[in-house]
This record gives sequence, structure tokens and C-alpha cells, in this order.
Amino acid sequence: QVQLVESGGGLVQAGGSLRLSCAASGWTFSSNVVGWFRQAPGKEREFVGARSGGSIYYADSVKGRFTISRDNAKNTVYLQMNSLKPEDTTVYYCASDRWYGSRWSPAYWGQGTQVTVSS
Repeated sequence: QVQLVESGGGLVQAGGSLRLSCAASGWTFSSNVVGWFRQAPGKEREFVGARSGGSIYYADSVKGRFTISRDNAKNTVYLQMNSLKPEDTTVYYCASDRWYGSRWSPAYWGQGTQVTVSS
């Protein structure tokens, strides 16, 4: 059974940084695509970024501020978020699948972790 577990969310002031972690069990990140989404209540899910092989993709809204990295030994993926803005406040989800493409809709999801950026 595939399980993704996020951690690292919390409260931070605008301009600050947070690092989210996503640990997998029953699944190997290094062999698959892994990414991050975010979704605020009542809003559509928003793609944040994804790593597919040697390629990394980011949404324009986070490009230059957020970085996806991976620790294969720990089977964990990270989302480093810098220069955070109040509009980054929402729940962040880790997701993964074997394939990546336009309108990516991964099969596996974590439970989400709340990020709150105060102004």
C-alpha cells in the first residue's frame, strides 16, 4: 500500500521560509514522478511543481521562490519555500505517480499540511 506523509507546515511571517517534507512508504520516489499541489478551501487545486526524472517543473507563481529536492536514501521529497507571501497560505499536498504530463493528475496523495503566512 502506497502512503505519502507530509510534514513541516506551520506559521511563518511574510518573507520567511519553510521546508515541507514528504516521506513515502510502499513507493519509491526515485523511480517515479513526485510533485506538490496546494488547495485553499473553496478553490481549485493548484499545481506547485513536480520532478520527473531529471526535469523539474514549477508554477509561475512559485518559480524562483520554491525548490523541489529529493533524498533517495530517505525516500523523501522536500519543498523548500522561500520569500513566502500571504497568498501562499493554504494546504499543501504531496503527490506521486508513474507518469507526468499536462494536466497531471497523480494517483497517490498525502494528507496535506497547512502553511500559513502572516503579513
